[in-house]
Amino acid sequence: MRFEGKVYRPWIEWDSLLIQTTLGCTHNKCTFCNMFRDKRFSIRSLEDIFQDIEESRRFYRNVRSVFLVDGNVLALKTELLLKIINTVKDTFPECEKISLYAGLNDFRRKSVEELKELRVAGLTKAYTGLESGDPVILEGVKKGLTPEQAIEGMAKAKEAGIEVLASFIFGMGGKDRSQEHIEKTVELLNILKPEEIAPMALTVQPGTELEEEIRSGQFIQATPLQMLEEEKYLLENMNFETFYWGDHGNNIVSCKGMFPGIKENSLRKVESAMVANPVAKMDILHNYAW
Repeated sequence: MRFEGKVYRPWIEWDSLLIQTTLGCTHNKCTFCNMFRDKRFSIRSLEDIFQDIEESRRFYRNVRSVFLVDGNVLALKTELLLKIINTVKDTFPECEKISLYAGLNDFRRKSVEELKELRVAGLTKAYTGLESGDPVILEGVKKGLTPEQAIEGMAKAKEAGIEVLASFIFGMGGKDRSQEHIEKTVELLNILKPEEIAPMALTVQPGTELEEEIRSGQFIQATPLQMLEEEKYLLENMNFETFYWGDHGNNIVSCKGMFPGIKENSLRKVESAMVANPVAKMDILHNYAW
């Protein structure tokens, strides 16, 4: 198998076979992200993709899960993506799950019929970055997504039966817009009702516009205590069932499990950290780049 540039996958996909399908991200403008800055978006040739799938079969006897990288693979034309998914299923008949990165705008731009075709072929799950539900913040970080577009895209995913994991970022509103950020994010999540969510603490990636905004004083980072307050608000105000992947390595506390089943225990963890964790008294959260 061949990979070009840095390759990313969700930590949840640690045991999945990775097949590089696209290079980079079609949007690639978010101020906080440097994942695909070294690449210009392009689609790998089917010949190369199929060769990697065939070679993988020779190396791995039992492949239960496949993750298609790089960035928003769902942006591919449906006909092309169907060929890739069908080849994966033909090559790995034991495969139970095929996942990929996708923007909610990618769902929005496809018809429900196209999405249903992909689901029937074997596409089971998509990982999407929501980041915030606050339109002011979404515009500021150049996400290229509005809450209304997110709602439209998620509705199509649900109608097609494709599960969605939505990630978002504690601290994305900075120190001055922390409350608006979490209130609007929870409000939007309660409409979207994604099957899974993954809240992550903001990490300042080197070389990003966000890093420059922090240096210039344009963006003031939320304090660790504010991030914990955001998670507390989230846990107290979500009103739907979802799997809560709050165990990212950069988070202050680790919360994981089916919500609302984990609600009370997770709240105790967060409230305890607000009082007893020395990190909560710091000005900024020191964590690790991706």
